[in-house]
Amino acid sequence: MQYHAYEMAHALITPMRIGAHVIQHVNSSVFNPLAHTPIGKSVAAACQVFEGVTRRYGKPEFGIDQTMIDGVAVPITEEVVGYRPFGDLLHFKREVSAARPTEDPKVLIIAPMSGHYATLLRGTVRAMVADHDVYITDWRDARNVPLAYGGFDFNDFVDYVIDFIRLIGPDTHVIAVCQPSVPVLAATAVMARADDPCQPLSLTLMGGPIDTRRNPTEVNKLAESKSIDWFERNVITRVPLPHAGAMRRVYPGFIQLSGFMTMNLDRHVEAHWGLYQHLIEGDCDSVEQHRKFYEEYLAVMDLPAEFYLETVEIVFQQHLLPDGKLEHRGEPVDCSLIEHTTLMTVEGEKDDICGLGQTEAAHDLCTGIPADHHVRYVQPGVGHYGVFNGTRWRTEIQPRIAEMIKKAEGEKPERPKQTAEPPPHQPGVGSIINAFRWA
Repeated sequence: MQYHAYEMAHALITPMRIGAHVIQHVNSSVFNPLAHTPIGKSVAAACQVFEGVTRRYGKPEFGIDQTMIDGVAVPITEEVVGYRPFGDLLHFKREVSAARPTEDPKVLIIAPMSGHYATLLRGTVRAMVADHDVYITDWRDARNVPLAYGGFDFNDFVDYVIDFIRLIGPDTHVIAVCQPSVPVLAATAVMARADDPCQPLSLTLMGGPIDTRRNPTEVNKLAESKSIDWFERNVITRVPLPHAGAMRRVYPGFIQLSGFMTMNLDRHVEAHWGLYQHLIEGDCDSVEQHRKFYEEYLAVMDLPAEFYLETVEIVFQQHLLPDGKLEHRGEPVDCSLIEHTTLMTVEGEKDDICGLGQTEAAHDLCTGIPADHHVRYVQPGVGHYGVFNGTRWRTEIQPRIAEMIKKAEGEKPERPKQTAEPPPHQPGVGSIINAFRWA
């Protein structure tokens, strides 16, 4: 019923939003003598703010069409190189033959499946794409995935990561941002157990909840304070018609967004009050900056219920990975088997979602990695978002990751020569149907 109520609320407010849009244009028109008065500007600004906060935002575009390499503008083409029912593998293909013919390190960025689209990592990609051959997981909104494609759970996420790494090939550098840190570390351990020749050359975990018992945040405490039954009763619902995924059980993006907003409600209210004032003053730069941020922030996607509930249980309640009890398809996940992968962890000093030390816990699990292949970094003065976006990311964090990747490239270990068998996998109807697209 939550989803139906949400859809009904949007339907009821649509006439008001359209009316506000009309009034805003009337009070901004050069033909309206009131447009240049304080009253006219105030009315137009108020209507624009109202229209913005009540709008439903669709999936944004990455919009990365070029990068600079050695002072030369190099075109970039986005191409989907791997299809799956719940997400695709997107490649930022650069035309570098004229600028720099040498091959750059292959980097796979694993975007979070936590409510926002992969485009939230636009800044992450921009900083990496000049010197690296960049791929990213582009997760699909679960409300648009028909029931015929089956479910998607924690094990499926691990399988997707392994499949994408294998598709890119050996010596791939993997970067997991936030939530994927646990399944990506598990995927690396699964590949290590199989002596997979495609196991990552380096693995960077950024602001990820490897062990949430270390410096727990309010998010961690909430996840522990409620039972799985409570989450299933209160935040899981079915997608209504006419969406393609009608009747699929999901954790709706609008519920996740409401949680994000209430965590820092004062900051968001202040930001929109600032937008109102900037509109009156005609400060176009500040208005555009606000618009870009909130068009991304307010664009949310639904998560498959199975994946969401299992993540809460495995990561935040039972702590199966740090306790050595996590299994993948019936086989134990042993991080100590990882030997040929450089491990780097990045944390934000002021991260209020993933506390200090939670990501660094990965080093204690990966005892098979040589000591000089462990890299730890804490960025002073940034919160969760600043770990992978913004000025500190571009000027301080990304250069350190690039340096680690460069070092790992120069110390490539001898890889197993045999072709590894894929981990046990039980494909659902969706995987079978989508195999034809893969082929």
